[in-house]
Amino acid sequence: MKKQIAVLPGDGIGPEIVQEAIKILDAIAVKFGHEFTYSYADMGAIAIDKTGEPLPAATLEASLESDAVLFGAIGDPKYDNDPTAKVRPEQGLLAIRKALGLFANIRPVKTFDALLHQSPLKEERVQGTDFVMYRELTGGIYFGEKTLSEDQNTASDLCKYTRAEIERISHMAFTAARKRRNSVTLIDKANVLESSRLWRRVVTELHKSEYHDVELRFLFVDNAAMQMILAPNQFDVILTSNLFGDIISDEGSVIGGSIGLLPSASVGARHALFEPIHGSFPQGAGKGIANPIAMILSAGMMLTHFDMDDEAKAITTAVDLALAQGVCTPEVFPEGNYSTSDVGDFIAKNIA
Repeated sequence: MKKQIAVLPGDGIGPEIVQEAIKILDAIAVKFGHEFTYSYADMGAIAIDKTGEPLPAATLEASLESDAVLFGAIGDPKYDNDPTAKVRPEQGLLAIRKALGLFANIRPVKTFDALLHQSPLKEERVQGTDFVMYRELTGGIYFGEKTLSEDQNTASDLCKYTRAEIERISHMAFTAARKRRNSVTLIDKANVLESSRLWRRVVTELHKSEYHDVELRFLFVDNAAMQMILAPNQFDVILTSNLFGDIISDEGSVIGGSIGLLPSASVGARHALFEPIHGSFPQGAGKGIANPIAMILSAGMMLTHFDMDDEAKAITTAVDLALAQGVCTPEVFPEGNYSTSDVGDFIAKNIA
């Protein structure tokens, strides 16, 4: 199978970890008989430095013409520490999500037995945690009408959702559950918010009409935040709105003990972008200490998006082996002496 991939290394450690993901994809291509071609382009601070824009037209064109986008990291201190900067790297990420129509953010959270001791929670609480969150990405309070009174003492943000917005991501969540443990948990605040009551009504109707074989549970977001700490391993697929998903996904990201292990995807009707959830870590750029595993697992999510399930499984198996044998960067195993490229080499070798 032939696939064209737009590669946006981005800022900070982005180029280093993307290089390792490409190494793994090349190993997959050889082993399974695929052909991956790559179109490299700039986005973020590096693009601003070169063109004055965080998302140049050429980058967007390459992304639109590709089967998927593989993205490294975004952000630079010279913009983060300048409150007067009118053009910021992060604007590029928001712009590409909008241009590609990416409405679903997908974040898997999985604990690894070799790292349970690093979790901030007790091992018996987090062991066996393996869930995926489907967060609506383009609606809700972040994008609703905003007002500020003339005296600047009163402000409002409108939380608005439509049936169509809720249905399209719900279909994704239910479909994913059928391939996993067949359970969806809707997180909302339907006891207070009218928009949440719409979510609950639409999801319930969809469940009854098309997905009645899937278990459907409901949790208010405050209870969900508590349950995420008490028993994160109870969840399979979580479905939620933009704001609640933003909060809950970050809470879930620390359960496994390292944010450097978590991939993500942003998916639309035609396009998809895959990236690690961590930042650009500019302090570590060029030192060979960046953990590439989240980036590599993001490439694995891309393969799943291509319906290359065996290929994606080959990546996760090799990553599991690396963690079990302590082949990881100092951020995960301080006692080890493995560089970013060492980790990529080990995983690629075990795939081959």
